[in-house]
Amino acid sequence: IPGDNLAAIAETVAAGVHVALVTGRSYPFAREVAGMLPPSVTIIASNGAVERTLDGHVVAQRLLARASAAAVLAHTRQFRPTSALIFDRDTHGHVVAENMDWTHPQRQGYWEGRRHLIGQAAPLEAALTEDPVQVMFNGTVAEMRAVHAAILDLPGVSVFQTEYEHRDFALVDVMAPDATKGAALAARAAALGIAAVDVMAIGDNLNDLPMLEYAGLPVIMGNAVTALCERGWTVTGRHDEAGVAMALRRHVLARVAAPGPSVVP
Repeated sequence: IPGDNLAAIAETVAAGVHVALVTGRSYPFAREVAGMLPPSVTIIASNGAVERTLDGHVVAQRLLARASAAAVLAHTRQFRPTSALIFDRDTHGHVVAENMDWTHPQRQGYWEGRRHLIGQAAPLEAALTEDPVQVMFNGTVAEMRAVHAAILDLPGVSVFQTEYEHRDFALVDVMAPDATKGAALAARAAALGIAAVDVMAIGDNLNDLPMLEYAGLPVIMGNAVTALCERGWTVTGRHDEAGVAMALRRHVLARVAAPGPSVVP
């Protein structure tokens, strides 16, 4: 995290604003980054399926029903080498795959840093001993668009895409219907007694759409995908320019004397 972002987040928390890290990453992976943030920051992980505090306390879970996960796997057998199940566990078996190639350049770093959390099951359905957080797919942009098309109309799920076209790499996350960044952010704001108009959300990819559409002030990063840039929303700097700090200072800290708190994911 750029140092200026860390400083601006600390200033925002000190000003009495609640900050939430809202991410498609699962909790253990998000926690690796969030350890540098103030202890009051909450983590809304896995696109809204899990919310926890920095010390691990579970605030909310929106898990995918096992039957729905099994239906997703049945409709995507041809994509099994790109498939995995993610559970709300902090130990081995947090991620379970069947025959994913972890030596692939787009996955190798993920594997090397987190192999202690990754298990294997064949068939993958055998791992469904409890409700998972999600069914996750990753691969080329073309592969993931095909996955998305195959499951888009399945009942009992919500489907999110994240694309990195410059790397020809994409992810599809299949979650419970109420597991969205927008729904989770709305629940967090409601628990704090904050209206949507007093919420700012910062995002850069397609899986951020639900929370950006919910927030009274949607802000997109300067490196956001084209589909977000076309919405006419406020734009801040790029990720490598500490764009989060720019947004916090311009839209939150400059208005800190205004009535009413805000949630800033």
